Amino acid sequence: MKKGIHPAYKTVDVVMTDGTTFQTRSCYSGERMVLEIDSKSHPFYTGKQMLLDTAGRVDRFNKRMAKTQAVRAKK
Repeated sequence: MKKGIHPAYKTVDVVMTDGTTFQTRSCYSGERMVLEIDSKSHPFYTGKQMLLDTAGRVDRFNKRMAKTQAVRAKK
């Protein structure tokens, strides 16, 4: 490996959202990495995802399509 072109690879303390910590090695610039979100708090992993209101979107699309069909029928 060439000297002087690689980032420093050092031990970093990682703090999870629930306060637990562990050590890993990384090129992260700081000594301590504090996570804002992880698998214990992310809605995808916890099952608390918010579902989009797709029914409202479908209704709006159907109304627009009905108007278009009415205009085409008049012609």
